[in-house]
Amino acid sequence: MTTLKLAIGSIFVGFVVLGLKALAYWLTGSVALLSDALESTVNVATAFAALIAIRVAAKPADTVHPYGHHKAEFFSAVLEGVMIIVAALLIFREAYHGFMDPQAFSAPVEGLVLNMAATGINGWWAWVLITRGRRQKSPALVADGKHLITDVVTSVGVAVGFILAVLTGWWILDPLMAALVAVNILWSGSKIVKDSLSGLMDEAVSEQTLTDIRKAIAAEAGGAIEAHDLRTRHAGIATFIDFHLVVPGETTVFEAHEICDRIERSLKALLDDAKITIHVEPEHKLKPTGAIVPD
Repeated sequence: MTTLKLAIGSIFVGFVVLGLKALAYWLTGSVALLSDALESTVNVATAFAALIAIRVAAKPADTVHPYGHHKAEFFSAVLEGVMIIVAALLIFREAYHGFMDPQAFSAPVEGLVLNMAATGINGWWAWVLITRGRRQKSPALVADGKHLITDVVTSVGVAVGFILAVLTGWWILDPLMAALVAVNILWSGSKIVKDSLSGLMDEAVSEQTLTDIRKAIAAEAGGAIEAHDLRTRHAGIATFIDFHLVVPGETTVFEAHEICDRIERSLKALLDDAKITIHVEPEHKLKPTGAIVPD
């Protein structure tokens, strides 16, 4: 399934889950179930945002954006985190009113069944989004999936509080659970924003990926003396790699180009969407430390 189809699927799933949770709240009057439904409204809104971001990110590079539109997905993930935080504040408000005037539930069994059905759908779709999103290197889909995981966890917590309130008659547990839901999604939203901002700030690839890149360069740099000033950054599905390659002074342009081609093939085998820039230099540009030496 393509990234675009997954984003469209998120909108459909979001509406189904929102409908089930809203009906559960309408049947029971539970503040905790209302908080769960409020979070699902964010799911629908952010699914639309992710769809738009993925469409923009898929556009090819042009004269105005010569490096492509990959970062559009990070903006979507930041927006999702911000909207989660807004939802948490709305839930705090509803929880406060629930504390002031706790109410007994009506139709608790029907409401719980509907809420758990919505939770099951969310759990399955979260797994689909995270696994496919990582495979396709889509920050927007992964962020959407992680948000749904948070939704699943909070829904389970809501169900536990709901059941305890019914069994004990302590209706104050309902707004208390709503407040705990708000705290949980507030933490989740802040983490999504932090992770997405790292992409917008051109954060380097992970240490493991950087090690793999250095090994790939060393393995295919035969004929060169060293590589240095290696820099990386990631933007959506693309990984940008640039470095300086030092070759002997007598190396012809053709020979230097052949070395670069070998290195590029190796890096693209490692990272499908690598964008590679190699600056060839003569041997007097050697650097004594931090260089990558051919195997």
